[in-house]
Amino acid sequence: MNTLLDSPGIRDTPENEMTPSPETDLKTEWLGHFAQAICSSEGMTRLNIPPREPILGDWFRQGDLGFIFGLRGLGKTWLGLYIARQCVEGGQVAGWKVHKPRRVLYVDGEMPLDEIRERDLALSSRPAEGMFYLQHEALFHLTGQVLNLKFSTVQAALLAYCLRERVEILFLDNLSCLFSGIKENDANDWEMVLPWLLEMRRNRIAVVFIAHAGRNGFMRGTSRREDAAFWMMQLTETKDAGEIQNEAKFVARFVKNRNSTEAECPALEWRFFKSKDETKAHVSCKKLSTHQLFRQWIEDGLTGATEIAEEMGISKGQVSKLASRGIREGWLQKAGRDYALTGQP
Repeated sequence: MNTLLDSPGIRDTPENEMTPSPETDLKTEWLGHFAQAICSSEGMTRLNIPPREPILGDWFRQGDLGFIFGLRGLGKTWLGLYIARQCVEGGQVAGWKVHKPRRVLYVDGEMPLDEIRERDLALSSRPAEGMFYLQHEALFHLTGQVLNLKFSTVQAALLAYCLRERVEILFLDNLSCLFSGIKENDANDWEMVLPWLLEMRRNRIAVVFIAHAGRNGFMRGTSRREDAAFWMMQLTETKDAGEIQNEAKFVARFVKNRNSTEAECPALEWRFFKSKDETKAHVSCKKLSTHQLFRQWIEDGLTGATEIAEEMGISKGQVSKLASRGIREGWLQKAGRDYALTGQP
């Protein structure tokens, strides 16, 4: 009796003669990749892969993902542009050495063209061929295109440009303007950006985001953004802070730093000033003492000894001594287990 296998055109094909599926081919290919890349602990020491070079001091290195964040109008762009300019010119930032001049692309998605052009001139100490700008107004007027890095095609084009022009540092100012349509608090939406950032890292291109802080002083949006960051710099107000005309004054401190220590990266008080009759800006910064930093944390809303000790990296006993000094000076008072400002200067 005829069976299905006896029907014309159908035969019993041995398993080893079956055509491999695309999935099987891909698995075999990846097994080969793993065989090349997986090594013992001893073999790891012999891997001939160049280490990431330092860019600025020890805290900023090739391929880093970094964030500079703070309240609106505090001076984030001043600081971002200043760091970018110094990295191009081979100068220094607050005593941190720029190890060698780098090629930088600064992408601006918020500022008026005239203002960004004025600040670039104000912060430049000499002509530098390695400083480039992608400015949203200029892009629209020259091409009719609106800059939105939410889209993978735009991301891929920017990566291709950086590779072609040998750009080593990419500044993105700012996160909310340049990635329109991505929900800030949605971790899944960040997956539209993270693979692109990881591709930048694999190509040793450092990416620095300028971002807004919420009312609590912390960076707006999902904490998922912070996972891949090597460093995060928070800008907060000083008592006489603000950005009035051409002046900005703020305190900058690291709230995350994988590359360096707190001793090497202290809190700094920055001031940027440019009078109307001058072209160049005056830039200054000074280190904050432990006592000044303690007061800054109190002014930022931290009130408990435990949380202050954790943020400052000191013991609760040291916090108690700093608080006693503040109480003697009249600007601090004890409120139960917490501390509070008295309202006195």
